[in-house]
Amino acid sequence: MDALEELADHDVVHTAMGFHPEGPAGIATSLFSLTVRPTEQPNPRLTVARAALAIARSPHWTSSKRRFIELPSRLPCCLVAGTLSVPDVENRIFQARVATVHPDGLHLLVLDLTSASTQHAEAYTDILEAVAHTVLFSDPDANAPAAEANTSRILEVLL
Repeated sequence: MDALEELADHDVVHTAMGFHPEGPAGIATSLFSLTVRPTEQPNPRLTVARAALAIARSPHWTSSKRRFIELPSRLPCCLVAGTLSVPDVENRIFQARVATVHPDGLHLLVLDLTSASTQHAEAYTDILEAVAHTVLFSDPDANAPAAEANTSRILEVLL
């Protein structure tokens, strides 16, 4: 918690903490982050593929699942999820990461959901995929017409 502000030095533009009931008196925690990195690769599919490979090839992954996601925006998107073994930390942690690109092709977006509650890995993966489906790129101009609201994939996961 003390080092969250240092994430900005790593291109992290947003973080959120999640607190979820676990058992009769427990609480599971998770950390969501959004990272935006410049990219010099003109091919967005290649940018996403390289990012996904770099994530999956990290020496900290002890197991991982990878798959491409079909987004409403039609932008290339890949999800990598699994457990991580961090040096000097006894317990493994779970992380799901989604890599996609901004429509301008100049920025890579990485969405992360991390938790020590590895038993909820499948649910966390579904939640992050649902969040990825809500990513929209729109003109922030107040005069722009409002987009029609879509149904929440997070609500679908919870039902």
